[in-house]
Amino acid sequence: MERSREAAWRPPRVCEDYWSEFRHCKSIRNRFHHYYAHGTSPSCQQWKQDYDACREWEKHRSTEAKEALQRSERSRVAEQRNFTPVWELRREPPRDWHMPLNQGGPQDS
Repeated sequence: MERSREAAWRPPRVCEDYWSEFRHCKSIRNRFHHYYAHGTSPSCQQWKQDYDACREWEKHRSTEAKEALQRSERSRVAEQRNFTPVWELRREPPRDWHMPLNQGGPQDS
């Protein structure tokens, strides 16, 4: 049973996705944008390590590669959960949503 579960496991992404993310991360445009927005160059090594681990998994079914990919994806998901949404989502539309807009009057700021 354990062997079949091991054989059924697949990486969360295809290996080409990791390579594509790595290439995007290393691009001049992304480096410029990241430096402009954050003041530092982006760290792309994790994408490269994930790509290497994915290829290792595909070739040899290495448990170390599998665990490395799982840890990396879990840390990405945990990092995304740290950021709160910018906008508070509405539960219902505003009461006067159907009224015409006040084009000539002062706007709320």
